[in-house]
Amino acid sequence: MNPKRIIIVGGVAGGASAAAKARRTDEKAEIHVFERGPYISFANCGLPYFIAGEITDRAKLVVMTPERFWTTLRVKAHVNHEVLSIDRAAKTISVKGPDGAIQDFPYDILILSQGAKPIVPPIPGVDLPHVFSLRDIPDMDRIVRYLDEKKPKHAVVIGGGFIGVEMAEAFHHRGMNVTIVERNPHIIPLLDSDMATYLQNQIRRPDFDFKADANAKQFTEDGVDFEDGTHLKADLILVSVGVKAEVELARAAGLEIGVTGGVKTNGRMESSDHDIYAVGDAAESINALTGARSRIALAGPANRQGRIAGANAAGGKLTYRGALGTSIVRALNMIVGFTGMNSKQATKAGFSFFTSLTRDNSHAHYYPGAKPLMSKLIVEEGTGRLLGAQVIGESGVDKRVDVFAAAIAGKMTVDDLESLDLAYSPPFGSANDPVNVAGFVAGHIARGDIATIAPETWQPNGEFLLDVRDRDEVEELGMLNGAVNIPLGELRDRLHEVPKDQKVITYCQRGQRGYLATCLLKGSGFNKASNLRGGFIQAQLNGKTPITRN
Repeated sequence: MNPKRIIIVGGVAGGASAAAKARRTDEKAEIHVFERGPYISFANCGLPYFIAGEITDRAKLVVMTPERFWTTLRVKAHVNHEVLSIDRAAKTISVKGPDGAIQDFPYDILILSQGAKPIVPPIPGVDLPHVFSLRDIPDMDRIVRYLDEKKPKHAVVIGGGFIGVEMAEAFHHRGMNVTIVERNPHIIPLLDSDMATYLQNQIRRPDFDFKADANAKQFTEDGVDFEDGTHLKADLILVSVGVKAEVELARAAGLEIGVTGGVKTNGRMESSDHDIYAVGDAAESINALTGARSRIALAGPANRQGRIAGANAAGGKLTYRGALGTSIVRALNMIVGFTGMNSKQATKAGFSFFTSLTRDNSHAHYYPGAKPLMSKLIVEEGTGRLLGAQVIGESGVDKRVDVFAAAIAGKMTVDDLESLDLAYSPPFGSANDPVNVAGFVAGHIARGDIATIAPETWQPNGEFLLDVRDRDEVEELGMLNGAVNIPLGELRDRLHEVPKDQKVITYCQRGQRGYLATCLLKGSGFNKASNLRGGFIQAQLNGKTPITRN
């Protein structure tokens, strides 16, 4: 029998992974990869860090060359070859080579890994020489060449998603003044607004700023004009407003396109034609948490989908279980981690949920270098199941968000988080890790140990607001309108000043002392006492107005 011929359209993460796994599964298969660009596999996630100058060896961005692919795996990689069409009846593809010649190649199994291309909005001036987008190494080279030759001083990044933030940081690292423009109310739209506001407060500075709720009207030689009539100076503009799945080839071949705009696949990564698979940014699969149709344009899912498709194309029996969208990004001194669903997504998916907020240290507070770490959990009402997590801090974010991702994948509850046995030593964590503490707080809410108030939805309605912070904190930072300050250490001796027949809401700076005050009040017969989650800081982040004390 002739060996099975597996043809892969597109390299990079999904295609290269598919080819490698197909070879490991079937040593005899004939495997070809056709890549439209000059690189069969490159580290696209590393491009912003080369632009920033943090990665200095450009060659290290090239993960695999055609020569090494052939030597190590006997995979024939064809760069600068564009697949023009698929004939499903004849089981052939039409390919245009670098010399312009067009040739048909037969296949037994076809894997599509074409990825996604940057969305370029039809804004006047988008074709000016100082306006860029970033997808591949040639794009990166053009940006670096412009930086080196023109030495721009002011950059505007249109789009505050992951790539936009990474590129803004890269330009700042190169000594530029940077403004991130976002059409939504805040950058990193996946974050809940209070978390994003906290992030922006931490990283905003004179040479690194944001313009939210903004739409660019036109790009000019000296900057960006906006629909609100304002203008931002810029001698470099990067457009990063999202990506669009490359499905034109699949659509023309009659493959089913899913509701998210990607090629619809099943658990084996098969398309509507079982001899054609799809992986990566152009494939629609499922959300691992909800089971809903989903397209997550991240390198991790692309690699795993490619591995599964490659194995199955070569005769294996692997199943893709979906992705949670777990991601992490650095923004100057801050790191943001995300997994599962945010509040808006959980609402849209029909979940009844609550949120919890904790502020802890990245490691033991007494060991040098401990940094604040803020965690927000999205938790299903009734079951206590973890639905999502957002973590922000200067260090230790990656460890915690990965634990939360594993917890969601394992259908764990906040009770489970409380008892997780996690590694501890003062340089790395605390005896009760921030993950445990997040579980403690969420567990209190889930079990109803004490009544709590969600700052996102709270609207003051005549409650007795009890501020239990110390006087110097109140003098320096102010307090919520109408609040009465009784420091926690004095509360037992001043209980007569708190009304028993009125609803009482306690708060401190971050939440812990407010919780202790609520426990104290509850134990003293104040049955209408509740704690404002996240305290004064979280109330401010959710738009509650403080009043300054002189």
